[in-house]
Amino acid sequence: MRSSFARRIGAVLLVGALAAGSAAGCGGGEVPVDDLAAGSTGLPLVPPVDGSPVPAATPSAVESMGRGPTVTASPSVSGKPTPKPTPKRTTGPRATPKPPTETKVPPPPPKPAPSGCRPTYSGTEASRSQVKAALGDAAARTYWPTSAPDIRIPLDLVKATAWQESGWQSTIVACDGGIGLMQVMPATADWMNQRFGQSYDVRDHRDNAYLGATYLAWLTKYIGDMYFDADYRLDADLCTAELDSCLLNAVIAAYNVGHHAVAREGEPLAVPNPQYVRNVRALMTECVCLDY
Repeated sequence: MRSSFARRIGAVLLVGALAAGSAAGCGGGEVPVDDLAAGSTGLPLVPPVDGSPVPAATPSAVESMGRGPTVTASPSVSGKPTPKPTPKRTTGPRATPKPPTETKVPPPPPKPAPSGCRPTYSGTEASRSQVKAALGDAAARTYWPTSAPDIRIPLDLVKATAWQESGWQSTIVACDGGIGLMQVMPATADWMNQRFGQSYDVRDHRDNAYLGATYLAWLTKYIGDMYFDADYRLDADLCTAELDSCLLNAVIAAYNVGHHAVAREGEPLAVPNPQYVRNVRALMTECVCLDY
C-alpha cells in the first residue's frame, strides 16, 4: 500500500497527463478556408434599384450551402455490412452533355430595354418583413417531389437573386417587362404555371417569389441532368475559379440570360454573363438583406 503522499503525487501526475492529451487532440491552428470560387475578381457590384447600400468588396470565402447534417449509419441488425452510398460527383460538368430530359422549355428572354428607360411601379409595396417571409417560404418548398425530391434552392440564393433583380421591391416593373421581386417575365410566368399546374399571380409578391424560386428549381434540374449526372447540389464549395465549373454558377447565369445561352445540346456548359454571376455569388454572403 502506498503512502498518502505518494497517492497525492500520483493523482497530480495523472491530471497533468490528461490535460496535456486533451490539448494536443483539439488542434491549435485555425482551420483554413477555401478561396471564393467565383467572386474573387474584385468587380464592383451592380447597385440595387432602390439605392440601398451593397458592399463593393467581394468576400474571400463562401460557405457551402444546402448540405444537411452528417448522418452516421447504424449497425445492420442482420450483421451484414451496410452498403456504402454511391458517391456524388466532385468533378466539373460533362464536356459533352446528355440530351435534356425537359423537352418543353421556357420562352427566350426579351430584348434589352432601350437606354434611358426608367422602371415603373404598380400596386402596393410589400413590407420588408412580408418580402422576407415570402422568400423564405419559396426557398422551403420541394418543387420536384417525385422525380427529384433532393432539389433544394438555398435561401441565400433566393434572397440574393431578389436583391440583385429588384432590390426587394415588390411593385417594380422593369422596362423589359420583368415584374416584382424576382423580375419574372409574364410569358415565363405563364409557362411555369402551365408546366407545374399552378395559377400564380406574377404581381402578388408571394406568388412572384414562388415563380422565381420555381424557375431556379427548373434550371437546376434541366442543367443538372444535362451536365452533372443528376447531381443537383447548389453548393458553393463545389465551384473552382472557373465560372463554368459548378451547377450553382450555371443556374445563376441561366436565371439572367435564359437556359439556352448556358446549356446547349452537344456543347460545353457556358457562362456568358460573368459579372452577374459574381454579383449574385457575392450577395449570397455579403448582402445586407441576409440580416433582414
